[in-house]
Amino acid sequence: MTADQKTRRSYDAVVVGAGHNGLTAAAYLARAGLSTLVLERRAIVGGACVTEEIAPGCRASTTSYIASMLRPEVIADLDLPRHGLRMVPCDPALLVPFPDGSAAAWWSDREKTVREISKLSEADAKTFVRVDDELKKLARYLQPFFLEPPPDVGARGLPGLLEALRVGRRFRGITGAEIGRMVSFLTGSLGDFLDRHYESEKVKTLFLANNVYGKHGGPYAPGTALGLLFHLLSGGEHELQGFYGHVLGGMGAITQAMEAAARGFGADVRTGAPVARIRVSGGRARGVVLEDGTEIAAKVVVSNADPKRTFLGLLDERELPEDFRRAVAGIKMDGPCAKVNFVLSEEPRVQAMPQGFRRSERALFTLVPSLEFAERCYGIARSGELPEELWVDCVVASNVDPSLAPEGRHVMTCFVQYVPYRLNAGTWDEKRELLGDRVVAKIAEYAPNVPGSVIARQVLTPLDLERTYGLTEGNIFHGDLSLEQLFFLRPVAGFARYRTPVAGLYLCGAGAHPGGGVTGAPGHNASRQILRDWKRGAA
Repeated sequence: MTADQKTRRSYDAVVVGAGHNGLTAAAYLARAGLSTLVLERRAIVGGACVTEEIAPGCRASTTSYIASMLRPEVIADLDLPRHGLRMVPCDPALLVPFPDGSAAAWWSDREKTVREISKLSEADAKTFVRVDDELKKLARYLQPFFLEPPPDVGARGLPGLLEALRVGRRFRGITGAEIGRMVSFLTGSLGDFLDRHYESEKVKTLFLANNVYGKHGGPYAPGTALGLLFHLLSGGEHELQGFYGHVLGGMGAITQAMEAAARGFGADVRTGAPVARIRVSGGRARGVVLEDGTEIAAKVVVSNADPKRTFLGLLDERELPEDFRRAVAGIKMDGPCAKVNFVLSEEPRVQAMPQGFRRSERALFTLVPSLEFAERCYGIARSGELPEELWVDCVVASNVDPSLAPEGRHVMTCFVQYVPYRLNAGTWDEKRELLGDRVVAKIAEYAPNVPGSVIARQVLTPLDLERTYGLTEGNIFHGDLSLEQLFFLRPVAGFARYRTPVAGLYLCGAGAHPGGGVTGAPGHNASRQILRDWKRGAA
């Protein structure tokens, strides 16, 4: 950082938080010619999309861990491959070992997946092809909305007519039957959908293993079928539907590339610079004040923090309408997941792993034996208890990227589904190691060599996700991805198009449309809204 950058106290735009959406927004704003500063409270950029050392010489994607829906437009616009981004497909994208010693895999080659399913049920294999075609077609109707503002349901007159035409064009050609299926996916449950279409419990579990991550509700909760469409939105450099990718260098390679792109366009990025509050005067954002008292003026402030942290933490309550504050306070967060990262002395030997799998094909396995198990697990967590048996999604990242660990060491990250943010007894600081022990115990049921091979482990409870990574209530999506908190209702009704009740203050993180996941879409969309407002003098 140059001396000029250290002393500069005024910018066109200040971005609060260097998560991937904040960096995306900053890059687009700087590319358009706005002097732009990104402020990050941690010592590294990335937010929850980072690669960190968890033992000497061993690096892990400590929070987010698989790239699926990173928008190809963002990759191309910011030229992320030139800045070091490399992704390779997860293949298989899913592998579910079952307690009886069998396993099922979901491959990028659909015909290979069909052959896999046919071993479990010939009828389900035929159904899979039909349903996969239907799902992908429905997902294509939703795809354009990812990089557009949500429908403006409050528009009237000519703006309202133009908005209706815009939305209508996206659904041109949709049939009545497809509308019915779309509504069913938006409101129905994953479990009910699977029960209607598939006969094999193992096939149903294979679908479950790719859905409801980070969401409230077991597989039979209303709205959980949405994940079937959400995960078929395209992603990756080649815009493939249902793309799942390993990022070489870990997920932090994404945000390192984004930072380099933003700097290349002229943005400044400062780490170790926590923002204490957003300064407002005359109903307009005027800049920010850092925790050390430093004031930085800006014509536009863009928050990559979640809505609750932004509006209830960084703004004086007098600057916001009371009904807006109440609506923000009512956003469902209460994160239902945790993360446990390991360094192992040997690769997990999963007993059900098919013979002949190459090392990279042994990188993924999801431990969730049935829909009933998942439903029971959620019920326990909802009551404030830590389930004795957990749903654990494992990625042995070093099997794909040996640079993450030295010879003789293996890095495995584990996403843990359905744990409570609020415990009904004790604290997470007291129960952190119990969570880690239960994750090890679950893995040992399928890979008995793991407990004796643990060299180091990092346990991130929902409280740790809040304290360390700034995710309010440990919610990885900045707010639950439920129908009442999506599209024109995200973050709250009336403020779904990145603007806020404070002039010059915008939201660019996952708490804005289209929501969570490492997509870059909220940052991209927010920057476009800001630039439209800037050009007409309204930003």
